[in-house]
Amino acid sequence: MNVNKLKNYRMKVNSLTKIIVLLVFFISGCKEFFEPNIEKKNVVLLAPVDGTASALYTQTFWWNEVDDALHYRLQVVSPDFINTQRLILDTLITGNKFNFTMDPGYYQWRVRAENGSTQTPYTVAGFVIYSSSVKAQQPQLVSPVNNLLTNVSSATFKWLKLYGADKYHLEVDTNNFADTTVLFLDKTIPDLQYTTTLSKDKIYQWRVKALNDTASSKWSAVQNFTFDSTPPAQIVLTAPATAASVASPVTLTWGAESTAAKYQLYVYKSDQTTAYSSSYPQTVTGTSATFTGTSGDKVYWQVRAIDAVGNVGAFSTLWNFTVQ
Repeated sequence: MNVNKLKNYRMKVNSLTKIIVLLVFFISGCKEFFEPNIEKKNVVLLAPVDGTASALYTQTFWWNEVDDALHYRLQVVSPDFINTQRLILDTLITGNKFNFTMDPGYYQWRVRAENGSTQTPYTVAGFVIYSSSVKAQQPQLVSPVNNLLTNVSSATFKWLKLYGADKYHLEVDTNNFADTTVLFLDKTIPDLQYTTTLSKDKIYQWRVKALNDTASSKWSAVQNFTFDSTPPAQIVLTAPATAASVASPVTLTWGAESTAAKYQLYVYKSDQTTAYSSSYPQTVTGTSATFTGTSGDKVYWQVRAIDAVGNVGAFSTLWNFTVQ
């Protein structure tokens, strides 16, 4: 085989290889570029099933997930979708369960799956809730949501109305209700929310009980949230040493802070106030970053820590170095 034929053969092989690679990439990655059509799929409702009769005011709407769906539209009306008198719910959720508290009555609910471009048909089911004693019920908490992290000292506790109740008993604690005589907050009010100021950085627990003149409900589920208003400690820079002369690129390092979730790196020009480039300030999750500069530039830098709640620590000492 002469040289020209060999070159032509190699070019053909290379072209064929590229085509195969492109085909494999297209087949395996097409979902990333073309969103699947879900119009012919169906949502299967699991609970409450069609025809359910219940004495529980709080219902868990539950359905099977649909492949390639991004979220689900849940609608609940009374008494049904043909003779609708009240719209109870119309909401988009990402999961396949949703809790909601309702009054006694006749209801229909439906769900469809959706993505950015298509949606399934609705699947419909009906159910009835009978009136029963408040004693058998359990209030549903709304906010603060379970396991919330916050640095906002003003906390508003909210819950859903429970049919047959005219007041609510709210308890908030920092010791898992081990001793209900020394609670952080213990209030009975006619409203569906109560606002208070959090005084200490703690993990708080809260619950609600519904009341009327003759009976009280079960306690709600207990939900927790964490109030943290303490900023991370000041960061200590480690390298390069201040006033050093170093070659570019430069690895900037600093000590870890135990409560930090991320760090903000500021790099300035020689005036100590102008950002060295549009890349700064820069958010970093580790304790180092690479800086590339122009030879002869004197550069200043500092770092501060931010915790998971959003509290911002004090800046480190301002260090400098010269790029060789």
